[in-house]
Amino acid sequence: MEQEPLYFAYDDEAVSYLKACDLRLAEAIDAIGPVRREVTPDLFSSLVNCIVGQQIATKAQETIWKRITGALGEITPEVVAACPDDVLQQFGLSFRKVSYIKGAADCALSGELDLDALPSLPDDEVCRRLSALPGIGVWTAEMLMTFSMQRPDIMSFGDLAILRGLRMLHHHRRITPQLFAKYKRRYSPYGSLASLYLWAIAGGAVPGMRDYAPKDPKSKRSAKASAKGKN
Repeated sequence: MEQEPLYFAYDDEAVSYLKACDLRLAEAIDAIGPVRREVTPDLFSSLVNCIVGQQIATKAQETIWKRITGALGEITPEVVAACPDDVLQQFGLSFRKVSYIKGAADCALSGELDLDALPSLPDDEVCRRLSALPGIGVWTAEMLMTFSMQRPDIMSFGDLAILRGLRMLHHHRRITPQLFAKYKRRYSPYGSLASLYLWAIAGGAVPGMRDYAPKDPKSKRSAKASAKGKN
């Protein structure tokens, strides 16, 4: 029997807080309504899925993940460690991704990465431990904290869609680290919910909102050259 999907949990208090601290975001929240983003509570399974999805299209990630789960069942460190490298590659994984996945399994089994201890640690330490794994950077660690651990106050400066959402919402041409830090402080302690709405905004959920980032001069030159070629 297929398991019902789980979604990022938040309450009315979090929504009210964000609306009170940012009037433009409040208007966007009213226009968008409730946001639902699926989560996977099993951290190791989510970690493996993140590695699978690196630098490939979402559709390809879904296809490979279905092959893996269909063949191996529950994705645990023990199952991954016991699976031969060539079998993992047959699912569509590169040699490098196989090494990252096997490395994560080895770290979990040896205790170098104590998955059970992570829930009791602060965000910064969880991020440090996860991003220390081969193939897992800070952005991936932040996504795992959001969509697996459901940490309430995660906003990623490394996420291009979040930056785009901020530009669209507040009419900025560029989001500097200092400007990002200002918004992160403003939305705390509900940065994760703010991120969900910023992703929705970046995806076009509010009609009429545009990105205020300056256009790439190279793109303009390319467009002019193409126009000249047509004349």
